[in-house]
Amino acid sequence: MQRATARTLSFILRFAVLGLAIAFVLTLFAPGLVDHLRGSPVARTGGGLPTSGPHAGGPASYADAVTRAAPAVVNIYANKMTTVRQYRIVPDPVTKRLFGAIAAGPSYKKQEQSLGSGVIFSADGYVLTNNHVISGADDIQVMLFDGRVAQASLIGADADTDLAVLKIEADNLPTIAVADRGDVNVGDVVLAIGNPFGVGKTVTMGIVSATSRQLRLSAYEEFIQTDAAINFGNSGGALVNSLGELVGINTAVYRNSGGDGRASAGAQNAEGIGFAIPVATAKVVLDQIISHGVVIRGWIGAEYADPAMTSQADPGASVPQRGVVVLEVLPGGPADKAGVRNGDLLMGIDGEDIVNQAFLRSHEATLAPGKVVRLDVLRNGIPFSVELTLMQRPANYVAGI
Repeated sequence: MQRATARTLSFILRFAVLGLAIAFVLTLFAPGLVDHLRGSPVARTGGGLPTSGPHAGGPASYADAVTRAAPAVVNIYANKMTTVRQYRIVPDPVTKRLFGAIAAGPSYKKQEQSLGSGVIFSADGYVLTNNHVISGADDIQVMLFDGRVAQASLIGADADTDLAVLKIEADNLPTIAVADRGDVNVGDVVLAIGNPFGVGKTVTMGIVSATSRQLRLSAYEEFIQTDAAINFGNSGGALVNSLGELVGINTAVYRNSGGDGRASAGAQNAEGIGFAIPVATAKVVLDQIISHGVVIRGWIGAEYADPAMTSQADPGASVPQRGVVVLEVLPGGPADKAGVRNGDLLMGIDGEDIVNQAFLRSHEATLAPGKVVRLDVLRNGIPFSVELTLMQRPANYVAGI
């Protein structure tokens, strides 16, 4: 009897040891399987960190990303002198109708300050910010992450993208890490870094809500839309990914009641709808301004719009699915010399379909002035082609429409 009991205990012991050995091997080499067998919440719900994509297994904290990017984001204080005159409102309605307000004293100078942010791109002091932050400024001061204040000089500005390049002289400048291709996808986690309302360096978090947004604030737009909070003072600051790499320059917020959408004090802003200029666009503007002082873009010498925008006057008209409608032709410009006229439908350029106005505007901007291109045109249902030589697009050209 004792011998049988001993054999039974030995059998159980051997299987227990084997079970422990198998459990150890599974825990070491297949922890996910162990969680599944245990019925853990993560295994049951399919939750957890991303298993694919550029930021697979993303961090639970973004402190490392902020530590990497925040020192390269600066506060910008742009000062300008404006002439102010006090007026006295005349109570008498007849006098008021005839003369309006009456000057109550001599004019005087008043200093106004614009608040914004900027991003240090190079150790030799080139800073990128929004043009509307420094426009018209007589004096530009930049506060660095360590409290130093540097005088900035304006190297150049590009109103067509609302970007400007400043230069500061300082030692030991941190620089921003730029995402390799600047690619962002809807759903990516992003951080907005800036100085909202002058309260100090602030980081807000959100996701990429959409890409290639058009707000019609300027000629060249492919905004990244994000729900990371962007406020007055954030303009020109950094939008970075979860690795602390720059993907955009914070520029605008959506407004409920008109305005140009750029972040400003007192604006009636919608929540969670902010916009940033993609870093690829910002980098091109930066390099061109540093090299030439301006951004050089090719131009066909005509302004145009998507067919859907021009069909509002005639709701019954059929709307083409692609192409752009010519709204204005510059007299003596390339399109004018080639015979392009208002109302023509531009369908292709150099054999490539023109999808919409954003495509054509970006495409012609990448071409050098002096390059010969072929336009496929449709006029009154009749197709034809013309060749023209691109000119340089004038700075901040606005069509007279």
